[in-house]
Amino acid sequence: MAGQKAFFYNQNYCVGCHSCETACMVKNQVDVGVSWRTLDSFEVEINGRMVERYLSHSCMHCAEPQCASVCPTKAYTKREDGLVIQDHDKCVGCGYCIYACPYQAPKMNPYTKKVEKCTGCYDLIDAGEQPMCVRGCPVQVLKIEDIDKLDAEGAVKEAIGFQAFATNPSMRFVKMKQ
Repeated sequence: MAGQKAFFYNQNYCVGCHSCETACMVKNQVDVGVSWRTLDSFEVEINGRMVERYLSHSCMHCAEPQCASVCPTKAYTKREDGLVIQDHDKCVGCGYCIYACPYQAPKMNPYTKKVEKCTGCYDLIDAGEQPMCVRGCPVQVLKIEDIDKLDAEGAVKEAIGFQAFATNPSMRFVKMKQ
């Protein structure tokens, strides 16, 4: 059985270029106004000076995905590698998953009136490649790895702008430099 996959992000070196967002949108042909991956910015004090830090995030592919638990049509499944996949054809656009997700990962598409979200680029992963958001990052601060490996190597569960909730998000971070 494959281990739980997790996005691994290094806030220390992200330059805020939005390439991860763009690569995702292009690969998945995401409609204008819908974003499966988002880059937020935060101004924080580090060593007595204000610096900008970024948070690149998408679906957390949670160990206990609330989107799946509330979906009345059972449109969500969890793969052996932990990726949470939505069957778009089963979605009726009720939006329950949007409200259940503490990370607002599922997004309502205003054109199709259905919900959609990050797939983790499972097609690329199945081909032995990294997701498009990872491939699109010019400074290589984003990747996807086995969560047990990341935890064993000292990855942390929270970062600037990100709090881990009871859904057990599959997102890990490099410890912030002070």
